[in-house]
Amino acid sequence: MGVAIGDLLVAHTREIKDFEGKAIAIDMYNTLYQFLAIIRQPDGTPLMDSRGRITSHLSGLLYRTANIINEGIKPVYVVDGKPPELKRRTIEERAEIRTVALEEWEKALKEGDFEKARMKAQQATFLTKEMVDDAIKLIEYMGIPWVQAPSEGEAQAAYMAKRGDVYAAASQDYDSLLFGTPILIRNLTITGKRKLPRKKVYVNVKPEEIFLEENLKNLGITREQLVDIGILIGTDYNEGVRGVGPKTALNLIKKYGTLEEVLRVKNYDIPNWQEVREIFLNPNVTDNYKLVWRGVDEEKVIRFLCDERDFSEDRVKGALEKLKKLEKIMKQKSLDSWF
Repeated sequence: MGVAIGDLLVAHTREIKDFEGKAIAIDMYNTLYQFLAIIRQPDGTPLMDSRGRITSHLSGLLYRTANIINEGIKPVYVVDGKPPELKRRTIEERAEIRTVALEEWEKALKEGDFEKARMKAQQATFLTKEMVDDAIKLIEYMGIPWVQAPSEGEAQAAYMAKRGDVYAAASQDYDSLLFGTPILIRNLTITGKRKLPRKKVYVNVKPEEIFLEENLKNLGITREQLVDIGILIGTDYNEGVRGVGPKTALNLIKKYGTLEEVLRVKNYDIPNWQEVREIFLNPNVTDNYKLVWRGVDEEKVIRFLCDERDFSEDRVKGALEKLKKLEKIMKQKSLDSWF
């Protein structure tokens, strides 16, 4: 979900090849949810193996990762840890939405409305611990580093970008900017043609690159004020003020300077806003990680996906050929260090 500040921001359309040679920290949970929502049968049923285990997330993880590596990108996956207590409300609301969507999906299937069924199935998407463990296993087999965040994955990815360990943080949500990433890349793992919901229209989705400092300068605000704008609109940690959208929030913060002053003058009530601000400005992150890209273990990938999860061996081998480019990139980097 994230914070809805997209209408305020300048985003630059890019091609995947524009990020060649760059390390990018990818919010794994955010990405897996994308795969689970998009990679489905026409009636909304996810991909499954012969034992009924969902494999949509593994399919997306393999083939999309192979594609971006084939373009010379060095991915790093960041795994969520324990969410802040203030996110409990959001998590519970999302669970309720998925439960209702699941019931509506089943009803649409019985009625033969496959377009509605697919849409409701996407809303019913859920991620289990087993799915996460399988995703990490595949990431390791592909020779790609992953980082365990102590709390929010987006916060950890933003921290890694601020340190210069990666070029940017990749996520669909704008929260990464509030967490302080200098550069946010959207649509990195969903590039390509996408069908608009309930329309027979396809759009070509391309990566977007958003620079924090450029947008702060354009808006005439600081990062702290951007966080205050997010809190006024509403975040995963708090409900916003009813009737206050991005543009109104921007105008209020620019007029009064701080969230404290806005709340005082307008008499708005936002419980725990100080704690929410602290989550964004001083997030729980770690520097206990090493980014090492290794060669793909072809045997383990094939055994895991083909023998255990019923993937097509020919298609997997095709992806493995793309994954091998990462070895060439790292070898070239080692050679360049001698000159």
